[in-house]
Amino acid sequence: MNGPLTCFKSYDVRGRLGVELDESIAYRIGRAFGQVIGPGTFVTGRDVRESSASLQEALNAGLMDAGCTALDIGLCGTEEVYFATDHLRADGGLMVTASHNPIDYNGIKMVSAGARPIAAQTGLDAIKALAEADDFGPAKTGARATANPRADFVAHVAGYVDPKGLRPLRVLVNAGNGAAGPTFDALADALDMPWDWLRMHHTPDGSFPNGIPNPLLPDNQPATSAAVVAENADLGIAWDGDFDRCFFFDEKGAFIDGEYVVALLAQAFMAKEAGARIVHDPRVVWNTQAVIAAGGGQAIVSRTGHAHLKALMRQTDAAYGGEMSAHHYFRSFMYCDSGMIPALLIAELVARSEQPLSQMVADMRAAFPSSGEINFKIDDVDGAIAAFEAGYLKDAQTSDRLDGLSLDMGQWRVNLRRSNTESLLRLNVETRGDRALLNEKVNEISALLRTF
Repeated sequence: MNGPLTCFKSYDVRGRLGVELDESIAYRIGRAFGQVIGPGTFVTGRDVRESSASLQEALNAGLMDAGCTALDIGLCGTEEVYFATDHLRADGGLMVTASHNPIDYNGIKMVSAGARPIAAQTGLDAIKALAEADDFGPAKTGARATANPRADFVAHVAGYVDPKGLRPLRVLVNAGNGAAGPTFDALADALDMPWDWLRMHHTPDGSFPNGIPNPLLPDNQPATSAAVVAENADLGIAWDGDFDRCFFFDEKGAFIDGEYVVALLAQAFMAKEAGARIVHDPRVVWNTQAVIAAGGGQAIVSRTGHAHLKALMRQTDAAYGGEMSAHHYFRSFMYCDSGMIPALLIAELVARSEQPLSQMVADMRAAFPSSGEINFKIDDVDGAIAAFEAGYLKDAQTSDRLDGLSLDMGQWRVNLRRSNTESLLRLNVETRGDRALLNEKVNEISALLRTF
């Protein structure tokens, strides 16, 4: 596969197997990564997909031929590669994963020393150019080693919760046959909690007999929902394939939208750190900002995307950053995203509350109902945005273009932003306690956008 490598995206590598990504391309990416970021020692890991082991081996070979040491930590989650990169003082890390993508896809997530993200200007463009050129010169002699930092990772994650005074819980966990099962088992064994863990689809299986682990898809939610109710659980937790994202269900089996999870985690951190700074994305903000203000914290809005949130968290010394897409970042976890840390923090929040999780979320939904993100396939994106601005901008109390266009209309607020990769417009609407107004505005704006 010579020529342009279409598997390179804004922050990582993703592509169809045999079309955009194979072992030869993985080798070239490893070799290019070693030359651009190296020389040095680089952690590599993989998810459970059937193609991941051979792709990781090709990466390792490329790193070694670049004169680097490939430090293989085997089957793991993306956050374990982040942790190992920092904890073992490696010079970078590479995780072979396609996360929640279809079964015929795979990919590579990459970080530099300290688990810092690699973007276009910080190495990704150079890695892509070198891998495309496929002209590396003579191979050097590197090395391959193995490591198992899971016990240290588990000890770190377990430290986010305080076992004192917690009430008993029944917690259903759905690993989706992805990579989460073994790591969660090690974590559960290390916790001294009065909690009963109910495991579902727990065994890693790259054939994904219960479907691709993507709990954000509505079609994938009923299985977890039904199990929560059948097991009389206090909450449910489901992970995606590489478990850097987790999703929550209340005791009634209802799925909890991401913007309310951000607010719950903000509450959890403000209980641990007075006046905590919390970074959040700009799509749906009113509930998050109200919760942070009530808790004595400081809300800071960021552009959407992990590179933007992580950079702003570092600048502001924020304890936590959250996106409604279920990416959650933590200062004490190298400003990286994790799916295990939120799972423990939300469970701890429930165990310290006299309210069930459903009531905690219902109060927020009633105060600030939101539409959730609605995607529109648009032929004329520029025309649709222009029509939206012509219809609404003049009546806005305030507006900003931090990420798309956000308009505060007084009793309701809207964010409209274009996709970076597709001809899509993404719409979010929220109101101050008025669900009828929410439905009216969603229908009104949707009708406008669909004309394009």
